[in-house]
Amino acid sequence: MNDIDEPLPPDDLGHRVSEVFDLVGALYRRGLRKLEQDEAVGGVSVGVRSVLVLLHRYGPMTVPQMGRIMALTRQFVQRMANDAMDRGWAEATPNPAHQRSSLIRITGEGVTVITAILAREHALNRQVGGGELTDAELRACVRVLKEMLRTFDHVEVD
Repeated sequence: MNDIDEPLPPDDLGHRVSEVFDLVGALYRRGLRKLEQDEAVGGVSVGVRSVLVLLHRYGPMTVPQMGRIMALTRQFVQRMANDAMDRGWAEATPNPAHQRSSLIRITGEGVTVITAILAREHALNRQVGGGELTDAELRACVRVLKEMLRTFDHVEVD
């Protein structure tokens, strides 16, 4: 084991994690801008895209469930779900577990829309790092980001 393989002292860790937060913030803002630029092509806002991705990956969900997963307010997710439903990309269905909270389900048209968006994003993501990133580097990145996220598990959104 060499120096770079040893855990950092708390003060050094704090500074390095701040660097990561700064980069993640910039990445998030630029990514949103790129998605918003593509909205003119796809007609899908970033918020509606997020709802459609969840429904596509995990199946029907309630608005509160989506809000918890995305760490967004129930009200915001409800607006995005309503927008998706208004466009015919999602629909509300009865929820046998809870009469007052419908399940939101993606429609066939919604699947078509989100599949096209994800394909466009995948084509862009294939260019990251110019083909030089390794699986180990990306695993380490995901591990660190999950640890950072876990630090804030207790933060209430709604």
